Amino acid sequence: MFAGLADACGDSSLEVSCSQEATVGDLIAAAMEQCPALKQQVFRVAVDSHYVDDSCVLPVTAEVAFIPPVSGG
Repeated sequence: MFAGLADACGDSSLEVSCSQEATVGDLIAAAMEQCPALKQQVFRVAVDSHYVDDSCVLPVTAEVAFIPPVSGG
């Protein structure tokens, strides 16, 4: 997790157990159980450095990142 998400949860990472057929949506639900503050946050999910939607099935060795909105200029 990055920036405000890490601040909201008090850590830059969470360890979550999911089934082998888990989707990103399943992972988000499990993460929100562990860190309820995520429910008030806006973020996208990247799996292995690619943005994905909630229906994406997670590979067993996937690297997952919760990324808040960013601005630049």
